[in-house]
Amino acid sequence: MAKAIRTEEYVIDEEPYYRPLDNEIEIFEAAYKNQIPVILKGPTGCGKTRFMHYMAWRLKRPLITVSCYDDLTASDLVGRYLVSGGETVWIDGPLMRAVKVGGFCYLDEIVEARKDTTVVIHPLADDRRILPVEKRGEILSAPSEFLLSVSYNPGYQSVLKDLKQSTRQRFLAIEFNYPDKNLEQEIIIHETGIDADTAEKLVSFAEKTRNLKDRGLIEGASTRLLVYAAKLISSGIEPGKACAAAISEPLTDDAEMLTALSELSSSIF
Repeated sequence: MAKAIRTEEYVIDEEPYYRPLDNEIEIFEAAYKNQIPVILKGPTGCGKTRFMHYMAWRLKRPLITVSCYDDLTASDLVGRYLVSGGETVWIDGPLMRAVKVGGFCYLDEIVEARKDTTVVIHPLADDRRILPVEKRGEILSAPSEFLLSVSYNPGYQSVLKDLKQSTRQRFLAIEFNYPDKNLEQEIIIHETGIDADTAEKLVSFAEKTRNLKDRGLIEGASTRLLVYAAKLISSGIEPGKACAAAISEPLTDDAEMLTALSELSSSIF
């Protein structure tokens, strides 16, 4: 027997704070209306997951999120039989739960999953919109309310970690990037209550780190890291030390680069 699904566990009741960067809201709504799966691509910490929470709230659909990893199996997504209390019980996986409740299934950092695992989403991501459940001998048809969304960071792509064309071309794509200067300051102030002058300096520091991408840094500071730094400063941590702990140290372990970032933050603060 299978356990009943409690839909309310996945419903977002309060509106998440989200400021649009472009026309991503309109594109997502059109994709949902036309039952087209969506890829969200962009650097880490730029708001992709927050956007999914916002759209689930806006469209009043349950949201089931899966953080993908190297050993994620098809059974982890679809479901499996387990022995409990002397009886065999079927446990729905997150993908199967999302199909059943007509919700959004969000596979975060899809490129981290094994390629033989991502194949399981193919029948859901084309006009068939079905989920074969081989272990139960079932085929589930996704209701019109179901939407599949995945995300990844193009900056981390490699031969080993890339989406196959057979997967990519089942989705439409929305590209995300960091907000412009004024909007990023507004986000930091809203999220942390920090003063405008400090928010402006944090964004200035972030822009300098982003200019170092591929010139010593793999990625520049994300909006998420700026929020962390602002929270530390609001808690009484000196700005230079807050930038080191929340921005510089997470970005790199290279001693010379850490020294350069420290000098950058000192020049700004």
